[in-house]
Amino acid sequence: MKSTVEQLAKIGIFTSLNQTELEGLQEHTAIRSYRQGEVVMYEGDRIPEKLYTLLSGSLRVAKTAAAGKETILRTLFQGDIFAAPALLGNGIAPATVTAETDVEVLTTEREVLLAAIRENPEIALRILAVFNQRLQQLHETVHGLVSERAIVRLARFIHYFAVAQGTKLADNSVCLEKRFPYYQIARSIGITYEECVRLFKKLKPFVSYSRGGKIIILDWEKLEDVASGDEIE
Repeated sequence: MKSTVEQLAKIGIFTSLNQTELEGLQEHTAIRSYRQGEVVMYEGDRIPEKLYTLLSGSLRVAKTAAAGKETILRTLFQGDIFAAPALLGNGIAPATVTAETDVEVLTTEREVLLAAIRENPEIALRILAVFNQRLQQLHETVHGLVSERAIVRLARFIHYFAVAQGTKLADNSVCLEKRFPYYQIARSIGITYEECVRLFKKLKPFVSYSRGGKIIILDWEKLEDVASGDEIE
């Protein structure tokens, strides 16, 4: 199934294109649906030369070490592009991408995209901006794993998703929109499941965690203090 022009227009890197340019791209797109838990691509797979964009739902991007330990690199949400090597590299998937929810993935043929870039170089600038941001996030993650305490990484994880994905009111409390099981948080910040449980107990005065991955922020200011490296009293 091809995308609609309206769907393409909502993708950040294509916002500078006019109706005619969007219609030209549309003919060379495809949408594929994946069910929750289904793998979109495995680390090491050779992937077609296309631009991959998440249209709906969320995806988990993870790498597996030689010893078998999985590390979650990031979570992708609506509008995010991914699988950069398919577009600009060696065509080998650098990580395993799994559907966290039911998702729709849009692909755009590489040659058609490059032709669009030649006509509108701003597309390339937007793509580079996305990849540059990813590199900065990766640098911060690696730096944090080496030099920061685990509780600081946990507080930053909660703070990041509260800001990036938003919060909602639940039972008169500020709750993260997205739910995170212990194992996912642990694999995202480089700690064990058991340590994750223990650290949430230390954050209990200002962060509440309940079954199903529901996270409630009880004291936003204190959470920011810990994310900045302040000691818990």
